[in-house]
Formats: sequence, C-alpha cells, structure tokens
Amino acid sequence: MHSDQPLIHVEVVYALPNVQRVLKLAVVAETPIQAIIEQSGILTMYPEIDLNTNKVGIYSRNVKLDATARDGDRIEIYRPLIADPREIRRKRAEQAKKDAEK
Repeated sequence: MHSDQPLIHVEVVYALPNVQRVLKLAVVAETPIQAIIEQSGILTMYPEIDLNTNKVGIYSRNVKLDATARDGDRIEIYRPLIADPREIRRKRAEQAKKDAEK
C-alpha cells in the first residue's frame, strides 16, 4: 500500500444470537467488499461464514461482493434465516384466530 492512496474507515459486522462482532479497519478506497471482509479476519474467526451463501449488505441494503464501500460504511454479513418470516406470521395469525374463537 502506498501512502498516497486514500484510506477509508469501515466496520465489518457479524451478529450471532448472543454476540455481535464489530471489526473496525482502514482500507484503501475502492477496495471491493469481499476483499475488505477477507482483510478483517472475520472469516477466520467464524468459519461458518460462506460468502457464496451468506448475503452481505451496507446498512441493511444488500450489496454485491464486488461493490466498493465508502468512508464510514458498516459492512454487514447476514446469517441465513432459520425460518421463513411469512410462515411464522401466518402461524401466529392462525393461533390468534383460534384463541379468539375460545
């Protein structure tokens, strides 16, 4: 890295049910998201992360791994959903209807 290349400051975030890991780092501007994630070391900390299946985003907006980040961005690695949110809402509505009939 040359000193004349501008650096940006970003966070790489991965959340588990009981802990959230936030890694702050400075990277060369125009570094692809995938390279930033790899540089953060989070893939070593959490080997279950597979960038081919886990979606990533910046502030809850899905982005592609070849996109670039801006200064101050929060790069989020999302875990796969365990259950379909629509199915959960449907089951809750059915249960509420049964409870109301009693």
